[in-house]
Amino acid sequence: MLQSYFDSENKRHKSFELPGSKPHYNPDRPGQVEHIFLDISLDIGNQSYQGTCTVTLKPIRDRISSLTLDAVNLNITSVDVDGVAQSFDYDGEQLQIKLTVPTEINQQIKIAIAYSCQSPQRGIYFIQPEKHYPNKPTQVWTQGEDEDSRFWFPCFDYPGQLSTSEIRVKVPKGFMAISNGELIATETQGKEQIYHWFQKEIHPTYLMTLTVGDFAEIRDEWNGKAVTYYVEKGREENAKRSMGKTPQMMEFLSQKYGYIYPFPKYAQVCVDDFIFGGMENTSTTVLTDRCLLDEKAAIDNRNTESLVVHELAHQWFGDLVVIKHWSHAWIKEGMATYSETMWTEKEYGSEEAAYYRLQDARSYLAEDAERYRRPMVTHVYRQAIELYDRHIYEKGACVYHMLRVELGEDLFWQAIQTFVQENAHKTVETIDLLRAIEKTTGRNLTFLFDQYVYRGGHPEFNVAYSWDGEANLAKVTVKQTQEDLFDLRMPIGFGNEKVFTVRIHEKEQTFYFPLEEKPPFISFDVGNNFLKTVKLEYPVPELKAQLELDPDPISRIHAASALAKKGGLEALKALSWALQKDLFWGVRVEVAKQIAKVKLDQSFDALIIGLTDESPYVRRSVVESLAKIKTIDSYKALKQIIQTGDASYYVEAAACRAIGAVTAAINEEKSKEEKAIKLLKSVLEEKAGWNEVFRSGAIAGLAELKTSEAALDLILEYTKSGTPQPLRLTAIRSLGKISTGQNNTSIERILEKLAELAKESFFLTQISVVIALGQMETSKAIGILQSLSQQTSHERVRRIAEEEINNIQKNIGSDSALKQLREEFDQLKKQNQELRSRLENLEAKNSKVDS
Repeated sequence: MLQSYFDSENKRHKSFELPGSKPHYNPDRPGQVEHIFLDISLDIGNQSYQGTCTVTLKPIRDRISSLTLDAVNLNITSVDVDGVAQSFDYDGEQLQIKLTVPTEINQQIKIAIAYSCQSPQRGIYFIQPEKHYPNKPTQVWTQGEDEDSRFWFPCFDYPGQLSTSEIRVKVPKGFMAISNGELIATETQGKEQIYHWFQKEIHPTYLMTLTVGDFAEIRDEWNGKAVTYYVEKGREENAKRSMGKTPQMMEFLSQKYGYIYPFPKYAQVCVDDFIFGGMENTSTTVLTDRCLLDEKAAIDNRNTESLVVHELAHQWFGDLVVIKHWSHAWIKEGMATYSETMWTEKEYGSEEAAYYRLQDARSYLAEDAERYRRPMVTHVYRQAIELYDRHIYEKGACVYHMLRVELGEDLFWQAIQTFVQENAHKTVETIDLLRAIEKTTGRNLTFLFDQYVYRGGHPEFNVAYSWDGEANLAKVTVKQTQEDLFDLRMPIGFGNEKVFTVRIHEKEQTFYFPLEEKPPFISFDVGNNFLKTVKLEYPVPELKAQLELDPDPISRIHAASALAKKGGLEALKALSWALQKDLFWGVRVEVAKQIAKVKLDQSFDALIIGLTDESPYVRRSVVESLAKIKTIDSYKALKQIIQTGDASYYVEAAACRAIGAVTAAINEEKSKEEKAIKLLKSVLEEKAGWNEVFRSGAIAGLAELKTSEAALDLILEYTKSGTPQPLRLTAIRSLGKISTGQNNTSIERILEKLAELAKESFFLTQISVVIALGQMETSKAIGILQSLSQQTSHERVRRIAEEEINNIQKNIGSDSALKQLREEFDQLKKQNQELRSRLENLEAKNSKVDS
């Protein structure tokens, strides 16, 4: 059984299925929805609206006497069918219409539902200035995915129904209304303006959108189609900087997918308080305004570029080709995520693309190890939004890459183009992708889908290598350490010349490769194309050679990791060389992390050189690594960065976080703690800036001072309303971290504050409260989490809260005795490092004398 992973006997991974999970299927179809017309009037000041939703339905069978639509917390005032009033029942979640005349097959009917809504909790959001945030803009925006459209209009709310749509909306004059498709009319009525949008291409309800605000409009174009960016006035330059590559991306994706951008326009609207990064509504993407970059942020923030190409890719994968059921969401989310890698490859080169893919793999691997393991395709869950995780985004992207490698460049894109062309304006399931591949290439890749898509997990390899000089044989032993074995054909390379492909399908296999001479290094999975974990058990000389000579950056990164595990001065010297000499910044980033893991006093000198690296990514990694080398020298270096600044916000923020961690470790006299708090407080008072990155770093640095009441007082101050939202959210999350070292009185203060914050309705505030409570080591946090879980209107919050409750229950066993043991162990490690460093120096001196 493909889902045997969920069996209770498997203790290695937590279950994805929480209590209450059940199989979900699309409902029976009464007919085909052909058109949805919303005619509404917004009362923005009162956070309400009223109007009519007209659904045109072509019945699929005769004698249907009732229809059931999704409609949550709406005030339904009347229902007409073809102008005739109908009786109806409404329970606050579903609207059941009792037809006076039963349906006739293919005889179209128009269902007109008059309704209103006051202070909605989901689906449509009213953003306005308020007491604590008087400068907040006035905006209205919607968010439909997964099943939230039912919160703002009655509909058959599941992705299997595709129809054209139309929105006619009345707003106060001075506001702009943006929606799907084309603007077919505008009209002024006294103090109000009417915008009328029409979407002629069919799409599901979750992709219908409406955004309203006093926006600046920046116009661009591609291939004769309007490309428009809408942002708050005064942020026009940030908009161009952040979204200006959109036309090039449209050209790139049109070519890759073999289908010209399919809609009449493409708009991107940046809104305040958006609950996600972005949403790919058909022809009109909504983005968080936090993606808008200023000049300094653009130095080392490519997240916005990735977000823009991700949501644009959905216009094909998700909007043109629509998933039939949420369980197949990986098809669209995996390709949108993989398109980030593809764009990186085009724009920045193959090494950067490989490194981007490594980050995707790591993101999925962390979720698999720490949260749960699940098949990518499963219809067993409580709410569909639970499926939107690292399995369908990042793992999905890795699966697409494996398909590309398995098929080869040309055949892969031919298959993708066949899939898009044959399923345009239709719904699909995973099997349709398999069929398109087989039709185009003749290849049956079910074996790959069975292993990576329809079941959870990935291969976990231990690879050992040795050389037999007498027989000129390379011996490679491969072990699979996971429970369910994988069957894969893996390329193994020797130096930069010989590559052998072997079948790996058993628990342990040994391979012998005849070679003319000893190779300088070995590469397992040449190109690192398979999603996996790997532990390399190679001799130090081969690892050093691989770090220096392997053309693949990911192999060099794996070599660096293996060297750090070996430890010792020889390994440290090799890593130090790579930090200074490797030509790719991504390798240097990873090498800096590994240097910090080599527990020698000399590691500081090897690492500090990286602070002058031209790449802000490397400098940031070096700063973060200094947090693990907890010495006075690290403290001084970090203090210098905070006081003099860096060209990158992220390096500055990292220095603030790191100095907190270092201070907590070296603080043998209270003076260092007081100086660190004073320094971080000065950042909080003087360094407000873009998205509060720098000041958020200072809050995170304070949270590292876990025993300091003064640090806690400062953090609590920034949880107050009126604090800029990004900074406030960081402060709320930081309460969890600092709580682990506080006394009982302070823990009560933290719990009281989090209980108060838990009553706020904003999605991101609730998520931050849950994260904070989940880090606490007290059973009292559970009660607040349970209360929030029961009261929240956001299913994602409920899911994470329940997971954190389980984590706290497991972690409560770590009492003071265990903490004391940890402290004693850390002290022993420190003493061992000092002794080992002296020994390494003595050995190095002796080797020089001997030579």
